[in-house]
Amino acid sequence: MKEKITVLIGLICLLLAWPNAARAQGFEPVSVDAFNRAVPADFYLEGNRIPVEKRNAAVLKNAKGARLVVALIDTSGYSSQIQQKYIGMLITETPISVCGIAVGVGSYGFGLDRPAATSSADAPFRVYNQAGEKLGECSAKKDESLKVAKPLATITAQGGPLKLYLGKYVIEVQ
Repeated sequence: MKEKITVLIGLICLLLAWPNAARAQGFEPVSVDAFNRAVPADFYLEGNRIPVEKRNAAVLKNAKGARLVVALIDTSGYSSQIQQKYIGMLITETPISVCGIAVGVGSYGFGLDRPAATSSADAPFRVYNQAGEKLGECSAKKDESLKVAKPLATITAQGGPLKLYLGKYVIEVQ
């Protein structure tokens, strides 16, 4: 009887752990050399070659070696439509979910409409394909606990989603 209970408990533990393990990408930062090779100098969106802010970039890889590149882009000098629409880019070598928006292998632009600095409201976050077509939108939560916010930061947790911080606003990437 004890053996059956032990096997049953083991199976229950496996079943409880399986969905999380299957969903989690397990991203981790890459080496400096891999970072320098992966971050492009410019990013192409809607017929424009927009400079990438390498100082505000992150390159991560999952357990299978597929990379995810996320960076802010410098839209100063571009039309007001481009400046209002985009703040960054991402390139992924594996299908991911960005705050619930399914994103396939490829490259994308993203935007964030920050509310007034004194507001604690969420910020609309949007993902676009390279032609400028919106793929989806979600709410980026404001993290009031951050004392000093970086323009772009990533936090990885064992078995959990990647947290992408854009200033004090955070979205999850799985």
